[in-house]
Amino acid sequence: MTSKFSLLTVIVASLLATSIAPVSAMEPPVKLLGDPAPASSGTRTIVITPDTRHVNVTGGEVVNFAVGDKMFTWSFFVAAGISSFDLNRIAPPGMLDHVVTAYVARDPRYIGGGNRNR
Repeated sequence: MTSKFSLLTVIVASLLATSIAPVSAMEPPVKLLGDPAPASSGTRTIVITPDTRHVNVTGGEVVNFAVGDKMFTWSFFVAAGISSFDLNRIAPPGMLDHVVTAYVARDPRYIGGGNRNR
């Protein structure tokens, strides 16, 4: 009886782990990565070259990206828990010809929480 119970436990645990893995590996929807923005709202410009492999931005920041003679602007109002993603997911189609990872630092306006001892 004990060996049947142990075998059943192992099978159930394996099935559960297998069914959860694809969900955790899924990328977040683009709507959680921020929004396109007008170029005039960008606070800085990052030039992306063929050698660029990553960019560093801060949550809440609006950034212009220059790729050759083209440009796009993105507002990084990202969902909580998002710290990096492939910039190709938000760039206009065909603009980037290689993977560029955007590393997003937490929005400083939401770090902390004030004095909780009051």
